[in-house]
Amino acid sequence: QVQLVESGGGLVQAGGSLRLSCAASGRTFGDYAMGWFRQAPGKEREFVAAISWNGGTTYYADSGKGRFTISRDNAKNTVYLQMSSLKPEDTAVYVCAAASVMSDLAYRSHYDYLGQGTQVTVSS
Repeated sequence: QVQLVESGGGLVQAGGSLRLSCAASGRTFGDYAMGWFRQAPGKEREFVAAISWNGGTTYYADSGKGRFTISRDNAKNTVYLQMSSLKPEDTAVYVCAAASVMSDLAYRSHYDYLGQGTQVTVSS
């Protein structure tokens, strides 16, 4: 089992920045690729970003390219999502996820574990 706990969400004005963190415990963090998803009220959950087990490869949804950066610190068992130039449409619950197999990381079904999420609200 892997437990994932997100933090760092909050209320920010449009154009502002936030850094989300996801702390993992349980099995060896470095064995897992990690991803971030988000879900806004009334909308489907959508892929935001993913990172390989060693941080060498990253993937981003078009919505976050150039504005979001995913990174990880395996010594701290933590994955981060740095978000800048935030827009009201970025408002959502952001959830981190762990995948034991690095394949098609844009799909929620390819992840083994999900956290509870942290709320991000961007005001206009």
